[in-house]
Amino acid sequence: MTTPPPAGGPSGAPAGGPRAVPPRPVHPPRPARQNQHETYVPGDGLLAWLPFRPTIRMRLTLLYGGMFLMAGVVLLLVMYFFVQQSLQQVGQPHLVLNGIPVRTPDGQLITNQSALDQWLNDQRSFQAGQALNDLLRKLLTVLVCLAVIAFAAGYAMAGRVLRPLGRITRTARDVASSDLHRRIELDGPDDELKELADTFDDMLDRLDRSFDSQRRFVANASHELRTPLAINRTLLEVQLSDPAASPDLQQLGKTLLATNERSEQLVEGLLLLARSENELTDRRPVELSEVATRALEQTRAEADKREVELRSKLDPAAVGGNGVLLERLALNLLQNAVRYNTPGGWVELATAEVPGGGELVVSNTGPVVPGYELEHIFEPFRRIKGADRTRSDKGVGLGLSIVRSVVRAHGGTIEATPRAGGGLTMRVRIPTP
Repeated sequence: MTTPPPAGGPSGAPAGGPRAVPPRPVHPPRPARQNQHETYVPGDGLLAWLPFRPTIRMRLTLLYGGMFLMAGVVLLLVMYFFVQQSLQQVGQPHLVLNGIPVRTPDGQLITNQSALDQWLNDQRSFQAGQALNDLLRKLLTVLVCLAVIAFAAGYAMAGRVLRPLGRITRTARDVASSDLHRRIELDGPDDELKELADTFDDMLDRLDRSFDSQRRFVANASHELRTPLAINRTLLEVQLSDPAASPDLQQLGKTLLATNERSEQLVEGLLLLARSENELTDRRPVELSEVATRALEQTRAEADKREVELRSKLDPAAVGGNGVLLERLALNLLQNAVRYNTPGGWVELATAEVPGGGELVVSNTGPVVPGYELEHIFEPFRRIKGADRTRSDKGVGLGLSIVRSVVRAHGGTIEATPRAGGGLTMRVRIPTP
């Protein structure tokens, strides 16, 4: 029985068949702006000279108004040509002198027939020119007024056409902030925008199922591992309590017990990480200063053992979220700051109220942290280069990953900056309920 080929085709080919791979773009992708209020930097294209960001709505407005303006100019020229042609075809009146001189309105005395015909021809040309100039001025005035109306109507029409696209963008922004349960569910005619929204919803469904299955797997595996680890700990503790055990056996038991404890910490960390990745549906008011106080009390014994001074400046700050997870966040930051410190160093914990929420800041002394390492410290099982990976007293490598997951679940932000004399400053902001 032959094995069917994979759905994606051969290695390197896109899914769905051997289609041509699109060429690599010439220019590198432009990095996304972290702050929406940053100064706009013009890029490539026909509208790069504009001092502001040329949005699609503006481009459509310029397209609609420009097309109307071009059509109006062409119509004006055609009308001018036809009116001019019609005036030239109008015959002039034929007057006969019969030997009687004629005085024109401008005071000129005409005595022969040829001079009279020339005067009538000049008057007809002059009046036709005045009529054409007057018509041109009126047409230009009407064209300018209609162009303003066309640009205004084009702006309104572009906004109405792009309204579903704005809804898709807002949903994508919410999904980017770890809210995979949001859907666009666009109503309206079955056009290209609705097809895009439905495709985006299908993609979100697949991603949501994938992440949910991954979290369930981690949680289930962690639960299954807790039972044998608890049994091992009990057996080791019973063996260590035996007074007849030899010193070598006692030392082996302590080593195994420390290894088992590290495994239990890893399992607990995986469980908490899987839990904190979920979106918080029940948010309650939480006092950050109270959370920080409880975390300080749990860290004080370890800080004294490592000869690290704990400092605190706790001002009231009310936020919305889960108190247990926020306490774990503060505890992980404090433990990380204490463990990656130097004897005689210090750790400072501060809470304060900021516009839109509360802020928790943990600063510590310690070894110098390179700036290029900051983007990796929140990844699971990652440590800064040069850190001892064989020692178990510094955790299992999940502390900052759990912190980032808790911050994302609360819709907050976290920022890590190195201190000039060594160590880090971790700044966490949680929004209000």
